[in-house]
Amino acid sequence: MVGTESGRVAGPVDKLGFRPGHVVMEFGFDDDVDADLRESVEDVVGSELEDDAYDGVVDAVLLWWRDGDGDLTDELVDALTMVEEGGFIALLTPGKGRSDRVEAFAVQEACTTSGLTASGAVPVGRDWLAQRLVGRK
Repeated sequence: MVGTESGRVAGPVDKLGFRPGHVVMEFGFDDDVDADLRESVEDVVGSELEDDAYDGVVDAVLLWWRDGDGDLTDELVDALTMVEEGGFIALLTPGKGRSDRVEAFAVQEACTTSGLTASGAVPVGRDWLAQRLVGRK
């Protein structure tokens, strides 16, 4: 793993692009989310995650998405309306072995339609995959 400016070892939260001072809004919270990842994001940004009642702009959106949650394209477009220019969406989808796993082609199709580019998926915890989604330049 790569070191950070603070000397910490870079983990998934750093690789996704969360930084101190970021305002992060969370969508899709449920009892199956990875609590350690949520805590790590809060530790790095220095504040609690905002819920869907927040009405300001954010630096990032943490989006937990499962097969059956609805239309991913619509959710990505809605999330983009909250993200400040230069911000990103951290899309978390269930990993292998889960019945609510989202197929890679579904994520790619939603990104293409909503004008986003996805990084490669990285494992987060034991049940989730994370991808950083950014607007196309």
